[in-house]
Amino acid sequence: STPVILTDIPGRWIDIDLSEQRLYAYEGRKRVGSFSVSTGTEKYPTEQGRFKIYVKYRYDDMQGSGYFLPDVPFTMYYSGAFAIHGTYWHHNFGTRMSRGCVNMETSEAEWLYNWADIGTVVNVHR
Repeated sequence: STPVILTDIPGRWIDIDLSEQRLYAYEGRKRVGSFSVSTGTEKYPTEQGRFKIYVKYRYDDMQGSGYFLPDVPFTMYYSGAFAIHGTYWHHNFGTRMSRGCVNMETSEAEWLYNWADIGTVVNVHR
């Protein structure tokens, strides 16, 4: 696929390609990270649009109808309950299987968590 380059963002930003199941980290126009992720299923789609990280937690408990996940690592919320986070309950990255969040391998989520700040733009698209 053709990468989406947001030319109006001079600093760090995150691009999530739902079609490719990939997350890219950019500094301006330079790609500095590329990761396989798992995003939302058809029943629980990942919201598309341009957002900003508004809060970060080293660990956060996540729960909803039919699930409770304690101590989800390296959680960064960017739109309501939608977050990028580490995942210890599966290793099927590249396959849609979340309830809308962006699941990452935990060590890669740690890198992104340390790299991104509150206010970092998150661009989510197909």
